[in-house]
Amino acid sequence: MASDPLTSVPSASAPSAPGSASRPTGAPALAKVATGIDGFDAITFGGLPKGRPSLVCGAAGCGKTLFATTFLVNGATRFDEPGVFMSFEERAEDLVANVASLGYDLDRLVDEGKLAIDHVRVERSEIEETGEYDLEGLFIRLGFAVDSIGAKRVVLDTIETLFAGFSDETVLRAELRRLFGWIKDRGLTAIITGERGDGQLTRQGMEEYVSDCVVLLDNRVEDQITTRRLRVVKYRGSAHGTNEYPFLIDADGISVLPVTSADLDYRIAEGVISTGIPGLDAMLEPGGFHRGTSILISGEAGTGKTMISSSMIDAACARGERCMAFVFEESGHQIARNARSIGLDLARHVESGLLRFEAARPSLYGLEMHLARMHRDIDRFEPSLVVIDPLSALRGPPAELQATMLRMIDMLKSRGITAVFTSLREDGEIDHDSAIGVSSLMDAWIKLLNVEANGERSRTLYVIKARGMRHSNQVREFAMSGEGIALIDAYIGPAGVLTGTARVVQEAAEAAAALRREQESHRRRRDAERRRQSLERQIDELRATLEAVEEEEAVLVSEDEMREAVLTGERRILAARRGGTK
Repeated sequence: MASDPLTSVPSASAPSAPGSASRPTGAPALAKVATGIDGFDAITFGGLPKGRPSLVCGAAGCGKTLFATTFLVNGATRFDEPGVFMSFEERAEDLVANVASLGYDLDRLVDEGKLAIDHVRVERSEIEETGEYDLEGLFIRLGFAVDSIGAKRVVLDTIETLFAGFSDETVLRAELRRLFGWIKDRGLTAIITGERGDGQLTRQGMEEYVSDCVVLLDNRVEDQITTRRLRVVKYRGSAHGTNEYPFLIDADGISVLPVTSADLDYRIAEGVISTGIPGLDAMLEPGGFHRGTSILISGEAGTGKTMISSSMIDAACARGERCMAFVFEESGHQIARNARSIGLDLARHVESGLLRFEAARPSLYGLEMHLARMHRDIDRFEPSLVVIDPLSALRGPPAELQATMLRMIDMLKSRGITAVFTSLREDGEIDHDSAIGVSSLMDAWIKLLNVEANGERSRTLYVIKARGMRHSNQVREFAMSGEGIALIDAYIGPAGVLTGTARVVQEAAEAAAALRREQESHRRRRDAERRRQSLERQIDELRATLEAVEEEEAVLVSEDEMREAVLTGERRILAARRGGTK
């Protein structure tokens, strides 16, 4: 796969990168005319060379006529440059009808004098080739059309039809050079379409040499999937992107997507955004993920990847931010219906214009086309959050797949968009048989697991990595209900992390054990209280006995003192009596 670093219209001082060329600083710039075709003016640094012929070549059905028509319509409507479309194959009414489905109203532009359509009928049977044959009649006819509306742009579609009746290569080459010289002399910016030849860009093999700019369109089929690609083969006097670029043709017209980026100098977005899941936010130190980061949510089928990403969408829309979801397995209506089961109303965000679903089967386009459509849709919708669900649905050769993923991530990062990728592989790999993974490209990785135990399955998640922030390393069980997604505190026991009924049974057993311990503690406290009360009663009895003993002792002492006092008085009386008898 070709790659190219062009993601926006570079300035003259923009640094060059592999696969591109930058203008020499200070050198005079080649005058150019913008085509108005998204992306093409970026890879050509401004558009087609002004006042010169450019060749747009390719096989049938690759979009040459549409490319040229868009060049004229944009010139008339956006750049005030009227144009002339000279067709040698399609009649004017056929051309008008063919491009009407893309929103181009050529009849109105003709009526306003901004566009002239001229169908020149060329029949080989009516042409006589001589040495003096020239295109003077064509010049007169084309010149009249140019002068009638003051045209600045011209389309000749296709040049092979004009020269189909001539076999003399000398005459053909001379008239071809004369035609291109006439265009330059008139100062007309012209697109000349040509059909692809065998082994060369055109059937005649000469137009590419006299053209100042050659654009090759290709409609390639690989693995039954069609991808349109564009390449600027040469551009005289100007640098240009040299690689192949996918381009789209749909109801919005034609757009070329220079989707490759080789630089890592984009600025980061500031701020932290919530996931809409309080428990998950709590596992991240800032309370959410950094804005502008790429987040991978991987897991088996049924683990809740889409519902987690839906929660992040709902949270972003609640903040008033635009969100875009590229889904490859379900329709947007189905996702919105399923999200109602966890209390999310995504339909109201769709109705308000904040949310847009882009649903397509992976096999509808090739990798380049998927990336190109994402590039265009994101540029037009300008979302703050993009969800790709699931990333693992994309299929292709490993090298091309990895390059596409890298370019997709770089595209989102360069715009400061927070990206959420879901992957069916629980290990983050793109393919079971491939060692190429995307987990290393992501800033954050949330892994979801189904844990089966005791005849039931429980959902768990853990954050494997989150660049630039601290985060929990716990495995957390989560449950989805009408109230949303709720994380349940993890139980880690001797047998590891328990979830579901095993966790409930273990918690019940632990609660019963705690109750028994509490009851035993209450029993011991009651026994201690009884012993304390018994001892206090004994103490009271002993204290009462002691008081009684002390009281009895006091009485005995008092009685002894009274008896001693009586005896002493009696002795004194007796002693006095004895003294009187002498």
